[in-house]
Amino acid sequence: MTALTVQPQNTILDLTDSKLRLKDILKTLPRESFQRNRRKAWTMVLVNVLMVGLGYWAIQASPWFLLPFAWVFTGTALTGFFVIAHDCGHRSFAKRKWVNDLVGHIFMAPLIYPFHGWRLLHNTHHTHTNKMDVDNAWQPFRPEDYDEFGIVRRVGYRHMRGRLWWLASILHWGVVHFDLSQYEPKDRPKVKVSIAVVAVFAAIVFPTLIATTGVWGFVKFWLLPWLIYHFWMSTFTLVHHTLPNIHFSEPEDWDEAQAQLFGTVHCEYPFGVEFLCHHINVHIPHHLSTAIPSYNLRLAHRSLQKTWGSSLQEHRFSWKLMKQITDQCHLYHPESAYQSFKDYQGKR
Repeated sequence: MTALTVQPQNTILDLTDSKLRLKDILKTLPRESFQRNRRKAWTMVLVNVLMVGLGYWAIQASPWFLLPFAWVFTGTALTGFFVIAHDCGHRSFAKRKWVNDLVGHIFMAPLIYPFHGWRLLHNTHHTHTNKMDVDNAWQPFRPEDYDEFGIVRRVGYRHMRGRLWWLASILHWGVVHFDLSQYEPKDRPKVKVSIAVVAVFAAIVFPTLIATTGVWGFVKFWLLPWLIYHFWMSTFTLVHHTLPNIHFSEPEDWDEAQAQLFGTVHCEYPFGVEFLCHHINVHIPHHLSTAIPSYNLRLAHRSLQKTWGSSLQEHRFSWKLMKQITDQCHLYHPESAYQSFKDYQGKR
């Protein structure tokens, strides 16, 4: 089943062409990239459920000194749950809307993430990628805005952009996705349904877990894997659009094709992470078209590599990369790019 039909072209497009359009880029991709495959989609679900199940078995079977490994494995596999729901949110998992909504709610419920709340705000990010004051995913603040922050917000921002980046996803989850004022009135009934789903899940699972395994059981089986999941969420989303040479534009200067193709980072993680998280970090084709299912992202990216070559932002995950981002990518001005807190000369 085809979400979007395009014909591949062998023409090399001019990177400097100010009239470069998103649809021109999409025409370079193989049409197979856009095809949903029911077998691949449900195999992804089955494998992910088995991996999460294996992780929970490892948690209950492991001696104390192996528990950290079990938590990392399980939390990473739970991140795969989010990626499945991510496909559902973009309607690239199944043809029927109700199937996408049902599967999305099921797989986000253990993460206590309201499906529709996330889906609606996430679509804003895709529509306005790297557009200053509009993009809502890890957009850096301007120095003049940072100057106006109160002390609490300033300290929080410094830490979330620094060595505590891995907690930022939790802050975003708690502050944004349960706040109905973030959504248009017409969308609020859907968001309320999603909040109710996670509330019911928590009301049933959390007391049952504590009653049967104690408070430590709750921490051991849910909280710590959940924290690992948020580590990956924070890391993935930060790296997707944050490097010293990634450009953010004023709304009046923003160019959709340039932002989606060159403002998005492809980052290779270790094989196990890519496998458990369904290659969501093959991120450039996903920004060109959310109709591409996660299992087709590598096919689309290989095509982009042939067409755009070294012009693409391609990196390999490392702590050196994270240090570069968290040391340099703090405050931003479209004319002078990133400024670190160390070099910041405004209010302290």
